[in-house]
Amino acid sequence: MRGADVLARAMAQARATRLFSLSGNQIMPVYDACLDAGVEIVHTRHEAAAVHMADAWARITGEIGVALVTAGPGHANAISALYSAKMSESPVVAMSGHAPLARLGQGAFQEMPQDEMAATVCKAAWVAPDAAGLGALFHEAVALARSGRPGPVHISLPFDVVQARVTTTVETGVPSEARGATADEVADLARWLSRGERPLILAGAMFTQVSHASLVSRLNGAAGIPALAMESPRGINDPALGAFAQVLARADRILLLGRGPDYCLGFAEAPVVDAACRFAQVEPERALIKRARRVLGKRLRRTLQADPGLTADALAHALAGREALPEWLDEVRAALSHRPPEWLQLAGDSELGVHPAHACRAVHEFLEHRPDAILVADGGEFGQWAQACITTPRRIINGPSGAIGAGLSFAAGARLAAPGSIVVAMLGDGTAGFHLAEFDTALRADAPFVAVIGNDARWNAEHQIQLRDYGPDRTIGCELLPTRYDRVVQALGGHGEYVERTEELPGALARAAASGLPACVNVRLDGQAAPLIRL
Repeated sequence: MRGADVLARAMAQARATRLFSLSGNQIMPVYDACLDAGVEIVHTRHEAAAVHMADAWARITGEIGVALVTAGPGHANAISALYSAKMSESPVVAMSGHAPLARLGQGAFQEMPQDEMAATVCKAAWVAPDAAGLGALFHEAVALARSGRPGPVHISLPFDVVQARVTTTVETGVPSEARGATADEVADLARWLSRGERPLILAGAMFTQVSHASLVSRLNGAAGIPALAMESPRGINDPALGAFAQVLARADRILLLGRGPDYCLGFAEAPVVDAACRFAQVEPERALIKRARRVLGKRLRRTLQADPGLTADALAHALAGREALPEWLDEVRAALSHRPPEWLQLAGDSELGVHPAHACRAVHEFLEHRPDAILVADGGEFGQWAQACITTPRRIINGPSGAIGAGLSFAAGARLAAPGSIVVAMLGDGTAGFHLAEFDTALRADAPFVAVIGNDARWNAEHQIQLRDYGPDRTIGCELLPTRYDRVVQALGGHGEYVERTEELPGALARAAASGLPACVNVRLDGQAAPLIRL
C-alpha cells in the first residue's frame, strides 16, 4: 500500500468522498488511489476554484470540504482562496503536492516553502513527514478545521511520501474535544447580559453556516435579547443589515460570540458603538482575546476562552425563561428589516440598462417561494444590491476577506452540496471574469446553476470611488467591454440569456433554470453605486 492509498482511505473514513481538485504531476498517485477508495474527483479549471468549491461545500453541508492541488505554482494559486475560507471560518482541508523530501534544498522541481506560505492563511500548515502517518495526519487536520473557530488547514504531500510503500499505518489520532464554557461561566454571562437595558449578541461568520445558523435563532428567542451573525466585508454598512447601525450605537452591553471588535464594528469606537457600552467575549483563540483586550481596554468586562458554538447552545438554555425585552427586540428587528421605500419607487430602466434594484427584485420574486433556494452574492456594487434586496434561506458571500471572484465556483460547489436546490449567483461583470471557465467544470460535474451577471462594462466599485474622490474627469483604468457573457457560456455548452429590459428578466430566469444546464443571464445594467441605508 502506498502513502496515497493511506490518505485516500482516510478521506473515505472521514466521509470526505468528494474531492475538489486540479491535476498535476505530484498528485497523480492520490488520483489513482481515489479510484479504489471511492472518492469522487471534481476537476476544476483553476486551483483557487477548487478551494472555493470546497469552501462552499463546507458552508452548505456542515461537513468538511477537501481540496487537492499540485505543488509550486498550483499551491500558490490556491493561497488567496484559503484566505477567503479562513475569514469566513469555513472548515476546509486543503492539500498540495510537494517536492520530494529527499531532494529538498537541492533545487527540486517546484520546490517552495509551501507550509510557510499556507500558514499565514490557515489554522495550521504541515508537510507530511512519512507515508504511514498520512491517515492520522488527515484526521487531525479535519478535527482542527472543525474545532473552535472553524477554518482551513493545509497539508503538503511530498511526492516520495505519497509514493512510498508501507505495510503498517499509524492509528488515527485527533485532538481533544473542544471546550465549552462551564455551567457557572454561562450562568454568569446570562446574568450579565440580562442586566443590560439594550443588550446585543453579535456572532461571527461561523454562525452564518448551516452547522451553527440555528443557534442564532435560538438565542434570538431566549429572553428577547437580539442576536445576529455578521459576515459582510462592509461590516455594519452591510446593506443586508438595514438600519442596524442606528441601534448598534445605542447598545449598552454587547456579547462578542466568536468575533472580535474589528473593522466590521468600527473597532467599537464612537460613534459606531457608544463609549459607555460594555463587552463580553467568548473566543477559543487566546491571541484574539488578547487583541480584544488591547482594543477595548477596561470596557471588556468578561472573557471566556471556549468554543463559541457549544457556549451559544448552553447560553440559549440559560437565558430561556428570563424576563424579555420586547421593545428593544422589536426595535432591532425593525432596523434589520428596514429598506428605504424609494427603492420600490425607482423609475423604470434607463438608456444605460436595468437598474440593479429592479434586477434584484426580479430575482427575489423568482426565488421567494423556493424554500431550497441558495443565493451566491459576489462582486462589488452589484453584489451589495443583491445582498440588500434578495432574501433566501441560505446564502454564500465573499465574507470578511472582501475578496471577489469566487461566485461561480461557490455556485457550482453549492449545487453539488445541495443537488435538489436552485442556486442563483449574482455577480458583476468584473468578478465574472475571474473564473468564467468554471462553467465548464459545472457542466462536466452536472452542477447546474443560474448566474445573473450585472453587466455595466466597468469595475463599478472602483469607478464609484473615482467619481466620489477625484471627480468625473479623472476616471481611469476601470472600463470593461459590454461582453456577451451569455454567448461565452453557450460556447462552453451552457445556457445563455441576454436581457436589456426589466420585463424580460422573469422569462429569462425561468428558461435558464428549466434548461438543466449551467446558465448565464447577462443583464445590461445601469451601473449604480452600492445601496446606502439611512433613516
